[in-house]
Amino acid sequence: METPLGGGEFAPTQTYLDTSRCGLLPRRTVAAVTALADGLAAGTVGGSGSFEAVDGARRGFARVAGVDPDRVAVGSSVAVHVGLVASSLPAGAEVLFVEGDFGSVITPFAARGDLKARFVPLEDLADAVRPGTALVAFSSVQSADGRVADLAAVREAAAAHGARTLLDATQSAGWLPLDAGAYDYTVTGGFKFLMCPRGASFLTVTEEAQESLVPIHAGWFAAADLDDPYGPAVRLADTARRFDEPPAFLSYHGAEQSLALLGEIGIDAVHAHATALAARFREGLAGLGHPPVPGTSAVVAVPGLGERRPELARAGVAVSARAGNLRAAFHLYNSAADVDRALDVLS
Repeated sequence: METPLGGGEFAPTQTYLDTSRCGLLPRRTVAAVTALADGLAAGTVGGSGSFEAVDGARRGFARVAGVDPDRVAVGSSVAVHVGLVASSLPAGAEVLFVEGDFGSVITPFAARGDLKARFVPLEDLADAVRPGTALVAFSSVQSADGRVADLAAVREAAAAHGARTLLDATQSAGWLPLDAGAYDYTVTGGFKFLMCPRGASFLTVTEEAQESLVPIHAGWFAAADLDDPYGPAVRLADTARRFDEPPAFLSYHGAEQSLALLGEIGIDAVHAHATALAARFREGLAGLGHPPVPGTSAVVAVPGLGERRPELARAGVAVSARAGNLRAAFHLYNSAADVDRALDVLS
């Protein structure tokens, strides 16, 4: 806990506690993106990037998510992945959401206008699943305050009532162990705790759920045969690759490296490190008379303290203000000194 993980891969110039908004890029990631950009500028890159790098990122995320790479589709954003799932539901289907969850989990469903949406508090989510609920769509960790959903209870309730599950792991994948195979769908933006460049995002789909998911944005990259890009694809890929968006190569060249680093360190080690730092911060906040949202999350929120974010920024401490909360997020590149620096400014 005392020292960061990742060795010399990171070089923050301030106390960076804002991974819930955007993760730091490792040096190897910056080098990969720079090398591709230089090659594109010089005209020495065949095409616009490497499909091998994209598949390397796919494999890297599959290791983080605990699934086979054939179950992983790549894309550009969580909203695009969620929109794909939303388009597969029949008119009138009931979707259960958490009150105040991040908009990308909700808006693609709401935009259809012909689905039945129901909203409940996070702590009531499992009990609110009922016969007729088609899908439970929720975040593993709430963006506004860092609360962690009772994942096992939600899965059990959904299974009991025949509802499918869509988990947004954007605020947890990279520090909280993920078993993506336990959900029909998971969506994960790569630019937070996975430390990927923005533009890399991952969708996992169970084999059963793939049967009813229509690849509405299928293009050349979704075809089984990539050697013939002309005319309609004779056959789409048999794997989740048929749900791929054409990749943003700069993002995925970087994502391959970031996910490799996470694989080297291990999610269990990151989890122990980040949650210990968060616990230290919670204890210090309580001692200062600023009780935080309770829990064991790596994301710590302090109600009513969001107005102190500019003060922290001036002191070189990067945090977020969300829904009135001061929000700090701890990751592998943070240390006990970072915690103590933030507490010192707040004292």
